[in-house]
Amino acid sequence: MSRPRSDDNSVLLVHAYLDGELDPANALSVAQQMSQEPALAAEAERVKELQKLIHDRLPREAAPPGLRARIESSVGGTRRERAKPSWLALAASIVLAAMVAGTSTWLVVDSRQQPMQVAELLVSDHIRSLMAPEPVDVVSSDRHTVKPWFNGRISNSPRVVDLARNDFPLIGGRVDVLGRTPVSTLVYRRAKHLISLTAVPADGAPALNGGPRSINGYNIVRWSENGVNYWAISDVEPKELELFAQLFRSSQNEL
Repeated sequence: MSRPRSDDNSVLLVHAYLDGELDPANALSVAQQMSQEPALAAEAERVKELQKLIHDRLPREAAPPGLRARIESSVGGTRRERAKPSWLALAASIVLAAMVAGTSTWLVVDSRQQPMQVAELLVSDHIRSLMAPEPVDVVSSDRHTVKPWFNGRISNSPRVVDLARNDFPLIGGRVDVLGRTPVSTLVYRRAKHLISLTAVPADGAPALNGGPRSINGYNIVRWSENGVNYWAISDVEPKELELFAQLFRSSQNEL
């Protein structure tokens, strides 16, 4: 029995996601769908294993001599008067599309001026962590273990607090990357939900204000203190995420 067309479309989108062919919004949507549908997650793993096998066993072939000249000639054939600018624009657009639509955590824009892009990227990181075998790089509920783990991995070790007595236990931490700068992400649990708390150096940017926002069903609470912008992301209810933020900010229990 053949799969429904909707399943075929979903599988095609997974392939496009892994190839870095989707724009950021659609990439987030596909990542969320994979986290909810085990069959799509399994397909993604199968494709990644195939890509790795091809990369490991099939040597890369050098481009044939004169290929670039033929491409430039073909591109310039329709607009000879703008051949060189058109080629450069095409190359630049390909590179930019690959960097923006890819699944890496590198941010191409200035994070101080593009808070929505930062939010979208952090939500994407949160979703990918939910799909990973472990959502953290260091697994521990002990803040005295988690905080020192960041030493040498990021420039400033994050503020770590113990909120287990408030039913927000710490489960560990990981390193994400924004604007080519490694940043710390602490991970807390609320019942069956995970909360990613990322600390981003403010670098002179204005303090973040406002209540929770939502991207693709994931709520966001952000605030600033002591030169650091904090981003809390989770699918818990907005009021619970606000409570977490208030408890973290008011806690004196830190290493």
